[in-house]
Amino acid sequence: MARYELLNNVSHKDMRIATGFGPEYGDDVGMVPAFPSEFSELQREYPIFLRKDPDTGEWQSVALLGFEQRENLFLRDGRWNASYLPGAAARGPFLIGFQEQRIDGELVQEAVMHVDLDHPRVNFAAGEPVFLPQGGNTPYLEHVANVLRGIRDGSTYGAAMFAALEAKGLIQPVNLDVQLDERHRVSVNGLHGIDRERLAVLDGHALLELNRAGYLEGAYLMLASLHNVRRLMAEKQRRLRAQDAAVPAGKN
Repeated sequence: MARYELLNNVSHKDMRIATGFGPEYGDDVGMVPAFPSEFSELQREYPIFLRKDPDTGEWQSVALLGFEQRENLFLRDGRWNASYLPGAAARGPFLIGFQEQRIDGELVQEAVMHVDLDHPRVNFAAGEPVFLPQGGNTPYLEHVANVLRGIRDGSTYGAAMFAALEAKGLIQPVNLDVQLDERHRVSVNGLHGIDRERLAVLDGHALLELNRAGYLEGAYLMLASLHNVRRLMAEKQRRLRAQDAAVPAGKN
């Protein structure tokens, strides 16, 4: 259960954040939220899909990390084996909340950073410091703040983008059913993607509308990301071979 507090350099002056990777930090997940603000980076290494939130009915883009619920094929020997870390993973125990403040006589909602004190990365002994000895933000915290701003902006932009793509009939179910070898088959349910054929036949006005809003680029980046499914397949096959090789001779 998360226990969030408003981050400050008094109560949390000695806080440190473990920056390694592994199941002990909650990194063993098959997918993480993705945001249009990072699509250009994500599409180089991760397949990007859409899923519908069962509670709100809204679309959420996700980066696929594995073929099972608790499988992250990018995790290896305490490292995240990719050149770009998705923002949802990079933010660690932090999130952006809002606090009512009076500015120039008016009440406004100001974005503020919170930290989950029960997150397994949070400690006071080892890892990246959050604050400088004099109380200022460390480079690590500044980086996290930038990540959180990208998540906030990407969330708002994504909601409008996916609604526009759906209105144009460009979202379709994806049947991700993969035969890895003669004995292993995997499938992931509930995924959706961009309908390439329907996108190709959109009229000029619809394309212009999507392009002016910046949504057309996002749609093509999602399509371009799908070649990364092959990367996941190759890593899954490698691990299956290693698993089979570790079985003692004479045992199945």
